[in-house]
Amino acid sequence: MSRILLITSSPRLASYSTKVAHALAEQLTSREPSSTITIRDLTREPLPHIDDSFAAARDVPADSLTPGQKASLALSDKLLEELFAADSIIIAAAMINFGIPSNLKAYIDYIVRPRVTFNYSAKGPEGLVKGKKVYLVVARGGVYSEGPMQQFNFQDTYLRTALAFIGLNDIELITVEGVGFGPEAADRAVNNALAKVSAIAA
Repeated sequence: MSRILLITSSPRLASYSTKVAHALAEQLTSREPSSTITIRDLTREPLPHIDDSFAAARDVPADSLTPGQKASLALSDKLLEELFAADSIIIAAAMINFGIPSNLKAYIDYIVRPRVTFNYSAKGPEGLVKGKKVYLVVARGGVYSEGPMQQFNFQDTYLRTALAFIGLNDIELITVEGVGFGPEAADRAVNNALAKVSAIAA
């Protein structure tokens, strides 16, 4: 049995990244019917931004946490339980002002935790979330994978960096870009992405 964690974050109800990400999840489960999907919809269930109590508690060793500090980390613990339980992770992200939606950034802030998802050693940082496949489904109005706008792409570049830091290095990118150039361009971009989804699940 394969366990899939599907994380969506686009503020748009008719979201290209969400549509393609759900199609990928369905394709993966059709390949292995016993698979389970956990959906973390960051738009319908937004996470509060981290605060001072969380920032302080995350730096305290687990055996030294007070009841109040444990409460501050409870949401992070729940998100990390989902993350560690998953075999495959699908993250859908729209590009917002050259980066990712703020709700997805909040999610990253909750899962990047010292001694839980990463450690520092004499050799430098070591990610502790290992052996998982990640699919990034990113949508953007323009073309940022190449050409003059590539330098403004802080979307999948940031996600790759943050995820690799905690040990998630096996990342496959599915891009839906140029959707702002009109309905035909949007349809073409979505169809190209869905074709890649089919090839992945084949």
